[in-house]
Amino acid sequence: MKTEYNIRLARPEDIRLLPAIESAAAELYKAQISEPVLNPLVFKSVTHIHELEDARRAGSLWVAADLNDLPVGFALVRMIDGEAYLAEMDVQPSHGRRGLGSALLVKVCDWAHETGIRAVMLSTFRDVPWNGPFYARHGFRVLERGELSPGFQDILKMERNKGLRTDLRVVMRYETKSV
Repeated sequence: MKTEYNIRLARPEDIRLLPAIESAAAELYKAQISEPVLNPLVFKSVTHIHELEDARRAGSLWVAADLNDLPVGFALVRMIDGEAYLAEMDVQPSHGRRGLGSALLVKVCDWAHETGIRAVMLSTFRDVPWNGPFYARHGFRVLERGELSPGFQDILKMERNKGLRTDLRVVMRYETKSV
């Protein structure tokens, strides 16, 4: 990652900027995934401001900030069944391909390790290059359905209810070696 960016905890004034980043990043999927795969309304759905603010207060929301200290990417973590769940990670497409996703992911994994959390979990598309393959390169492994805790089974149900094809998605895990 170039030095013109900084990964830092989100501040109150950052919150209002994050939904636009999430929406812009969602547009990238339209070129990668055909209509039958996703309910088109999924592209319009963004993380609720209250959830972003709750994560900021909990210290589990990071931003990639540009030279003007404005967010151009973010990573949101929630705790599920005692594991860190990377619920959302997005980078503004105009700032893509500069290592910001990797830097945000490293920050999340380092945080989990430093705070004694055993693993970072996420759900993502298996074959989209900046999803499953990206996380695999960073040490995440795909979990079998039988390995999922009740909370992560609920995540897949929620995704299916939103219109995502969960048969094209995987749940992945990164061991922080904190234990």
